[in-house]
Amino acid sequence: MARNFRLATVDDAEELLALTLRAYEPIRQLGINFAAATADLELVEKNIRNNACYVMEEEGRIVATVSLRMPWGLQPGPYGLPHIWWFAVEPALGKKGVGSALLQWVEETIIRDTLKAPAVTLGTADKHPWLAQMYERKGYVRVGQKDLGRGHTTIFLRKVLRPDLLQEK
Repeated sequence: MARNFRLATVDDAEELLALTLRAYEPIRQLGINFAAATADLELVEKNIRNNACYVMEEEGRIVATVSLRMPWGLQPGPYGLPHIWWFAVEPALGKKGVGSALLQWVEETIIRDTLKAPAVTLGTADKHPWLAQMYERKGYVRVGQKDLGRGHTTIFLRKVLRPDLLQEK
């Protein structure tokens, strides 16, 4: 099946909203307050305009999305690196490598090869039963945590993509 990776446009907002709400249903059931879990069309459009929102299509249909918040953007991540957020995969396609394929493409093609960033970060809720461990299996390492006032502690993870460019403090 041919996969197409691209930046989202505002024309994709309705399809992305529907995908996001389906994908984040388990998050809502866990009571975790991720912005994407209760997004509306205005928030999706804002994400597309203010961040690098990527989609993966199969047969012309969006099946996964992930966004990057940039260090120079309006909502930078905590470590001065591109920060992954708003990651959603069509639930019917779970455990089939769709999310992994999109994540790997963004890590390698966009963050490492295009932006030349040494690493990437992301955050997840301590209340989620398996997300932090999933990211750790993909090479992410815990680098901190913080209570951001959302009813859970956010665990921050980082994955080094270009060790030759990493400047540790």
